[in-house]
Amino acid sequence: MQRKIRLTPVRFLVLGYLAIILIGAILLVLPPSSKIDGGAPFMDALFTAVSASCVTGLVVHDTYLYWSPLGQIVILVLIQMGGIGFMTVVFAFWKIGRKKIGLKERVFMQESVNAPVVGGMMRLTMTILVGTLIFEALGAFVLCFRFVPDFGWGKGIWFAVFTSVSAFCNAGFDLMGATGEEFASLTAYSGDPIICITIPLLIIIGGLGFFVWDDLKENKFRFCKYALHTKLVLVTTAILIVVPTIIIIIAENGLPWQERILSSFFTAVSPRTAGFNVLPLSGTGAVKEAVIFTTILLMFVGGSSGSTAGGIKTNTFATLCLSLLSLLTGKHSVECFGRRIDEENVKNAQQFVTLYLLLACAAVIIICLLEQNNPTVTSLTDVVFEVFSAIGTVGLTLGITPTLCIGSEIILSILMYLGRVGCLTFMLSLRTPNSPTASLPMEKVRVG
Repeated sequence: MQRKIRLTPVRFLVLGYLAIILIGAILLVLPPSSKIDGGAPFMDALFTAVSASCVTGLVVHDTYLYWSPLGQIVILVLIQMGGIGFMTVVFAFWKIGRKKIGLKERVFMQESVNAPVVGGMMRLTMTILVGTLIFEALGAFVLCFRFVPDFGWGKGIWFAVFTSVSAFCNAGFDLMGATGEEFASLTAYSGDPIICITIPLLIIIGGLGFFVWDDLKENKFRFCKYALHTKLVLVTTAILIVVPTIIIIIAENGLPWQERILSSFFTAVSPRTAGFNVLPLSGTGAVKEAVIFTTILLMFVGGSSGSTAGGIKTNTFATLCLSLLSLLTGKHSVECFGRRIDEENVKNAQQFVTLYLLLACAAVIIICLLEQNNPTVTSLTDVVFEVFSAIGTVGLTLGITPTLCIGSEIILSILMYLGRVGCLTFMLSLRTPNSPTASLPMEKVRVG
């Protein structure tokens, strides 16, 4: 008898993002969505839809120069839905329509935002929606002071809204092709206080995670009252901003001090996991390689669980570091801030990072083989950077994305998708319940 496939919350999440990507690609293929005759090729539209829905920012065409205003709106909607989670948007429409939200829908929402419990989902959803609207509106308002003088009222306001949403959702899409330079990102605003402070703040707030918001809202500035998750996120985030900023300040010693500090701060924040840049990543020499390697590490870590960001997440990184510390100090449990971290959490972190790195390594090897005749791919660093940018849903590139073959684009699309829904989440969606088996005899193996 054939087993019936059940739509679990994990499968609903995985299929939901696939549906959004497909709808987005179909809309972008339509002739009115692009500025070229006959409409965009399906593969280009699909890659862009994946990148926007998975809040990455890798593109094969400049967003402003290639896509029409309608196409830009489609991309912005995909970014917003991918950033706060499509189930959050569905919940909002259910709320507006006064539809009764049952336990099943709450469980789906719990899986969508990676919440620990089902209880309080309605309150958390409203916090996400209201918080997102407030922060994006404030960001757009401040950015208007820079973009309106540069581009006029119409374009200036639209660019401010687009950039604010893209920054908050950690997407990295921009419309700076309007300056006439393709793939310029925000390099024209290196050292600009409005750009170099507002956008990183939006990235940080979006990358902290919705549970951290909720905790901060509940306990204000009383650090001792915060949940362990919030404490780990805040401390790890602070370290991952301060240390890279200092490294980049040392590396970029040819800039005036104000521009050096502001641009270094921006460059330290953006790889986790927004993808904007105000300093060019291309270049040669050991110092530039040090900045690129630091950027890869930041893309690997990413933001925090339950946020708009990707990567392995700050709390996962902190858990692994604390696990190593407990081993070195001879402790039998992983401890932090007067609490023991659940062993199951430590095990999950180890499994997740192992799977993440295996996927990244496999992708690097495959893309290197596919691009062996590509003259723009000149080093292993180019491919490693591109792969970690994709799986970390970052969007930074060393300039090779537009030149990649279709096979490499498909690999990067898969990585972006897995980076957004979660590698383990996707694997769990494929798993079928197994009958319990007897425990096998135990035997130790040598490691290290």
